[in-house]
Amino acid sequence: MGDKNCASLALLSILLLSGILHLETIKALGSGCKEVERKALLQFRENLADPSGRLSSWVGEDCCRWRGVSCNNRTASVVKLKLNNPFRHSFDAYEDDAGHELGGPIGPSLLQLKDLNYLDLSMNNFKGFKVPEFIGSLKELRYLNLSGSFFSGTIPQSLGNLSNLLYLDLNNFLDQSNQIGLGWLSGLPSLKHLNLGGADLSKAAADWLQSISMLRSLVELHLPNCNLPILPCHFPSLNLTSLQVLDLSNNGFNSKIPHWLFNITRLSSLDLNTNDLQGDIPDGFSSLNSLQQLDLTGNSFLGGRVSRNLGKLCNLRTLKLSRNSISGEVSDFINGLSECTNSSLLEKLELGFNQLTGDLPNSLGYLKNLRYLELWDNSFVGSIPPSIGNLTFLKELYLSSNQMNGFPESFGQLSAIEVLDLDENQWEGIITETHFRNLSNLKEISLYKLSENISLIFNISSHWIPPFKLTFIKIRSCQLGPKFPTWLRNQTELTTLVLNNARISDTIPNWFWQLDLALDELDVGSNELSGRIPNSLGFRFPGTVDLSSNSFEGPLPLWSFNVTKLYLNNNSFSGPIPRDFGQKIPFLTDLDISFNSLNGSVPKSLGNLQQLLTLVISNNNLSGEIPQLWSNISSLYILDMSNNSLSGEIPDSIGSLLSVRFLILCNNHISGEVPPSLKNCSMMDSLDLGDNQLSGNIPAWIGESMPSLSILRLRSNYFNGTIPPELCKLSALHILDLSHNNLSGFIPSCVGNFSRMKIEPPDSVEYEGSLQVVLKGTQYVFYSTLYLVNLMDLSSNNLSGEMPVELTRLIHLGTLNLSQNHLVGKIPTQIGKLEWLESLDLSKNKLSGSIPPSMVSLTFMNHLNLSYNNLSGEIPKVNQFQSLKDPSIYEGNLALCGDPLPKRCSEIDGTSWVPDGDKHEEDENEHDKLWLYLSVALGFIVGFWGVCGTLIIKKSWRYTYFQFVDKIKDQFLTFLAVNAVRLKREMLEKNGGGET
Repeated sequence: MGDKNCASLALLSILLLSGILHLETIKALGSGCKEVERKALLQFRENLADPSGRLSSWVGEDCCRWRGVSCNNRTASVVKLKLNNPFRHSFDAYEDDAGHELGGPIGPSLLQLKDLNYLDLSMNNFKGFKVPEFIGSLKELRYLNLSGSFFSGTIPQSLGNLSNLLYLDLNNFLDQSNQIGLGWLSGLPSLKHLNLGGADLSKAAADWLQSISMLRSLVELHLPNCNLPILPCHFPSLNLTSLQVLDLSNNGFNSKIPHWLFNITRLSSLDLNTNDLQGDIPDGFSSLNSLQQLDLTGNSFLGGRVSRNLGKLCNLRTLKLSRNSISGEVSDFINGLSECTNSSLLEKLELGFNQLTGDLPNSLGYLKNLRYLELWDNSFVGSIPPSIGNLTFLKELYLSSNQMNGFPESFGQLSAIEVLDLDENQWEGIITETHFRNLSNLKEISLYKLSENISLIFNISSHWIPPFKLTFIKIRSCQLGPKFPTWLRNQTELTTLVLNNARISDTIPNWFWQLDLALDELDVGSNELSGRIPNSLGFRFPGTVDLSSNSFEGPLPLWSFNVTKLYLNNNSFSGPIPRDFGQKIPFLTDLDISFNSLNGSVPKSLGNLQQLLTLVISNNNLSGEIPQLWSNISSLYILDMSNNSLSGEIPDSIGSLLSVRFLILCNNHISGEVPPSLKNCSMMDSLDLGDNQLSGNIPAWIGESMPSLSILRLRSNYFNGTIPPELCKLSALHILDLSHNNLSGFIPSCVGNFSRMKIEPPDSVEYEGSLQVVLKGTQYVFYSTLYLVNLMDLSSNNLSGEMPVELTRLIHLGTLNLSQNHLVGKIPTQIGKLEWLESLDLSKNKLSGSIPPSMVSLTFMNHLNLSYNNLSGEIPKVNQFQSLKDPSIYEGNLALCGDPLPKRCSEIDGTSWVPDGDKHEEDENEHDKLWLYLSVALGFIVGFWGVCGTLIIKKSWRYTYFQFVDKIKDQFLTFLAVNAVRLKREMLEKNGGGET
């Protein structure tokens, strides 16, 4: 009984004590946070800039209820400050969220928070203020996140005093790069998570791995973009046995992948993307059995094959190997993955932008967990394997830019597929409803091919109702026609519709215009669509409309004001450009309405298009003067008003187009002089004012104010005066056409300074617009290959003097036309240096001399005209001259001879012509003739004066000589008389005997 009383008394005592403690706890909690800590937080807030009022809740007595503040439930001490900016999620977008950022200095009042173990100030903007040294005195900190907060200065060494720290994130926390050492890390033995992304660790490049290796508890290490050039090949003392996540991306490693990485056997994530790693992908990866994520993207020198051993990583969920130099087939690797017990866990496979070849293996269908498959920009061939239908979890498939050609019907089993990118392949065959039967989740499909060749045909019933609701359709160079596809009738969620070059020969049905779509892009160009276009279709900003190269008619449609790019060229639209065009579609950046039948004048409302970059209204029937509307369109890049009937002068306000690079006003009736205001257009690449009625001198300032000018075309105008030598300063010029004007004077000798005509055309395509160019007597229009043309045409002027020898420096000149001028002298003997010359026309001048032998070196020349000059001598017979057999090439040169002319060279002065190439031999012959004449003259002098001179001087010799001559004369006469008598007697005797 006594024991029971004692037990009851003890139980009562315990209950009373518990009640007292409970009351004390309630009392403590009711009183809120500690007063000293509340005041410390208020003082901390006073120093901060808080433009959005994120800390406006910091009022009242209980600071534990303030936003971003957490307290210990038992002691009411502040243990957590979570003041990150929740409105920013990337390190490069802070300017867009400036209103939500905290800023200013971090005050030392935080030292009053003795139990603070969590501090997050990430994604704010403390620019101009350093990380305070006193943070190293917050001894209880376990979590510190300053990432993306743009502090100034560097990492304070006092951080090394936070011996209890488990989590440290300093990713991109500085506003500018400063070199940082890693010695302070030795004081953080408990650290499990370290992120120094974006820090400049080049100062620690030689020993960074040793410093990191001291953190034996480390589970995650992130050192992306840290300017680390050295990834040691050997490191025997590595102690990172707990490491599971390693990110060394975006550094400057230029070595092979080191084998010590394979000793970190607990790795689940390894990121080495965007370095300069070299060699083959090691088989050692197969030892990392825990690996779930591997990213080797963007190591352009990393090659070899994807080995079967990599396929042994059955826990792998993400494998990124794109943008490398990996070659060969993928069959072994995928076969390896398909052999994993319970199937591979792989969800994401990226092999794009490599040099992979061969067929996709049928074993691809065994990777049943795949969600994302990226194989674009390789050289895969053949058909998509039929097993593709097994990938029922696949959401995104990217096969663009390969050489694949076939679709299996099992494609229609991809019930989870959302995105299909099949651009730029060689697809062929017929697509039916079966290929789409179960694609109920499909949102985007792209079958785009730049080539005009069509080999894939859609054979879809007009009654078919698709199981999907697409938002994005981009199909080009596939046959969808001839009828407009009726299966689009229920696609009411479309934002992008491209059916370009789809062989549709129809009108766009009314039901399409009534779909109430809000499109980003509508492109039905390069079909045979006809009819009129209503204005009813709506667009989202910024909208693109391309109806080009069809047969649409009627007035120009005035689309939604959200349209920014409008291409209506190559149709049959007629009537005037609406006067309020610029008000109706004010945000246009690109407008092309060329090659229609538009008439009337250019409306002044175009001046409202202040964001316009390209304006092409060429090849219409527009008339009237060019209006003064250009002052408000200062960003205009291309202005093409060519091939109309515009008249008047070029307005001065065009000089306000400071960004214009292509000004094309050719083939109009524009008169007057080139306005001086054009000298303000210093970025000009192409200036085409040809085929107008412009007059005056060619402005010298063109050569001084337009340093990047590559095309100058002023042909067929009334320009007079001389060719300004200032044009020779245009080192980028590769097309110069001043033909068919009234220019006079000499061709400037500085023409040899056109540097672009001395070098090979650039390897990469350069956009230079379109241009009408006369080559070989025929007019061509160049588009994408214009940058390859090197031309100089000064024909049909009144130029005089000789051809400057400096022309022969332009060794990559392709066309040279100096015909129909008054040039004299000889063709430069070094003209053979123009070895890229394809067309040469020097006809109808007054050139003389022979055809230089060096011209036989012009092996690319296929067009030549030397007619109607004063050339002489024999026409060369070798190399290209063997194919230049048209007599009209050489006619009108009276002293020119040889094939193909009928005149033989032997007919000229009874001798054959000696070519200049034998000039040395000719000089030797002339030398021999000189000595012959001298010896004859000397012989005559010696013979004549040696005899006659002696007779004149010595009288006795003279008497003796003439007595000798008289004696010889008498003896000769006596001889003749005696022989005459004897001959007569013999004849008489002969006659007498005959009579007997």
